[in-house]
Amino acid sequence: MTRIGGTWQNWARSAQVTPLRVERPRTPEGVQRAVRAAVSQGLTVKAVGAGHSFTGIAVAPGVLLELDDMQGLVSADAATGRATLLAGTRLHRIPSLLAPFGLAMENLGDIDRQSISGAISTGTHGTGAGYGGLATQIVGATLVTAAGEFLRVDEGQNADLLPAVALGLGALGILVEVTLQCVPIYLMEAVDEPAPLEDVLETLHDRVAASDHFEFYWFPHTDIALTKRQTRVPESTRRQPLPVLGRWIDETLLSNGVYRAVCATAQAVPAITPPFNRLAVKLTGDRRYTELSHRVLTQSRTVRFREMEYAVPVENVVPAFRAVRDLIERRGWRIEFPIEVRFAAEDDRWLSTAYGRASGYIAVHRYWRADPSAYFEAVEQIMLEHGGRPHWGKLHTQTAEQLRERYPRFADFIALRDRLDPDRRFTNRYLDRVLGA
Repeated sequence: MTRIGGTWQNWARSAQVTPLRVERPRTPEGVQRAVRAAVSQGLTVKAVGAGHSFTGIAVAPGVLLELDDMQGLVSADAATGRATLLAGTRLHRIPSLLAPFGLAMENLGDIDRQSISGAISTGTHGTGAGYGGLATQIVGATLVTAAGEFLRVDEGQNADLLPAVALGLGALGILVEVTLQCVPIYLMEAVDEPAPLEDVLETLHDRVAASDHFEFYWFPHTDIALTKRQTRVPESTRRQPLPVLGRWIDETLLSNGVYRAVCATAQAVPAITPPFNRLAVKLTGDRRYTELSHRVLTQSRTVRFREMEYAVPVENVVPAFRAVRDLIERRGWRIEFPIEVRFAAEDDRWLSTAYGRASGYIAVHRYWRADPSAYFEAVEQIMLEHGGRPHWGKLHTQTAEQLRERYPRFADFIALRDRLDPDRRFTNRYLDRVLGA
């Protein structure tokens, strides 16, 4: 998230707003006071986290609540494995907060700059056929409703609301605390290696089943997939981290520094994209190491980009991916960013992209200075034809009328929204589009 004078803009520079008022509450009670004040003045009010959503889901034209001062651990219990965090806590801070209790998050996405409340509210996920998105780790939450009251949701209070509140798009209230079900600290044995793309596609489901976590990247204009597979092992396992220099060369110099320069140059000279992609495949993606889970699952990404991601039923991943590959070749596009393919278990969160079905995720990206419209719109059509559901925090064009057909509990979520926020104090243009005004 960036603030320039009175203007807020997200990380991808794809959304911005000049709010009427900005507040920085430090406590849940401070959030409560801010919500009550906004409601009394007839203003909309929304909280923003790290601004890592590509859509306008966090845009706050009325009162913008920055939760940067609401970070940290409220409580933790090693015996139950539960930890309660303030809603603004950044994901990258959580491992050190949990470590004294011998705990870790069950799974993470590949970026850890987001706030915990923003990550769960938009459906952030990692990969692993046996693991759900981050919202599935939520066993309790406290939010401030439009009535200005605290609403606690857990197994003992309002338990029936948890599947909605844990992934609520910011439409039901302002989250102030979330309770995670954690697991004992664990390490990951990681293997990153290139493999022929066709072989990966033909054996994909076997590869996914054989590893705790599996994903692959494909640079367009190449015939190689960069695979990543990880096995969870106990904390007592001997760590074998990547050499410091080697990791710096791979992740900082090549994946960010050189890559940023190439993406920028490709805007003027698109022809350099295919040869660079082929070179990138040769220089990266071949390493083995054993390290703490959060150091394996997350990556540093400093090259600014825009992204669209769709979840499709797992059985549709291969045909949908092949269709995207054929599309790029047929259109003659020069695509500088790789396509990312990940997996997740089905879950019960009402607006989860994996609700009721094991899912595969196909994500496409463009450099932030490139116009992604034609590429994203064509890929989106393929995803829709294969039963896709769009990631709430990433670019897409779907509306409430279309999304209603893709989520069995959509009407139940809207009914709860009507109950908790009848006057739509937590809405914005994006939520009006995807949920209805």
